[in-house]
Amino acid sequence: MGNKLVGMTLLAQPLNTQGSSDMTKIQDMMTGQEEKDKKKPCRACTDFKSWAKTNFQKKQEGGGGGSASGKINGLQGGGGGAGVNEDDDESEASMLAQRAHLQCPLDKDELGRATWSFLHTMAAYFPDNATKVQQKEMSAFMKIFAKYYPCEHCAKDFQVSIKESPPATVGREEFSLWLCKMHNEVNRKLGKPEFDCGRVDERWRDGWEDGTCDF
Repeated sequence: MGNKLVGMTLLAQPLNTQGSSDMTKIQDMMTGQEEKDKKKPCRACTDFKSWAKTNFQKKQEGGGGGSASGKINGLQGGGGGAGVNEDDDESEASMLAQRAHLQCPLDKDELGRATWSFLHTMAAYFPDNATKVQQKEMSAFMKIFAKYYPCEHCAKDFQVSIKESPPATVGREEFSLWLCKMHNEVNRKLGKPEFDCGRVDERWRDGWEDGTCDF
């Protein structure tokens, strides 16, 4: 209602006193462009620790360091106003457990883990001998997926990988192996250990050979 009143007030002014900046402001308010321009940082593009540090710095600059919401986000509020303790593994584990309990929006790492779990499981149940239509559909799906993945820089990187190594969609085995190689490529870039692609069926379809997944 406030925006409408402001817009009506400005529109009621004589044309010769209504500058172009006022007209632009009116148009922005009426179309919602004003809100679109105030873009928020991308949660899905940032790991939570970095997100928390950024938010903490903003709270400190704004003079709101000791709020309850700050503590929920893993920030130590109160008198000292200390930020996230990066060297305290126990504190970080507690913070992440609390985030899971609160069902917070996914950060970059959480999104990545959930996405890889979905993709590997989908590959594990892909037809052993896919038809031409199924092959075409899955290839198209992977390209569209890479285009619309929420983390923009992750998406662009995956688009390049798919262009260099197109999805192998002849059947379940080939597709699972291709996806495992794509995952390992990302792991190498992030300095993470690679997965033994010879065990994709154990990990994503059948369960480990020692039977630990059978109970």
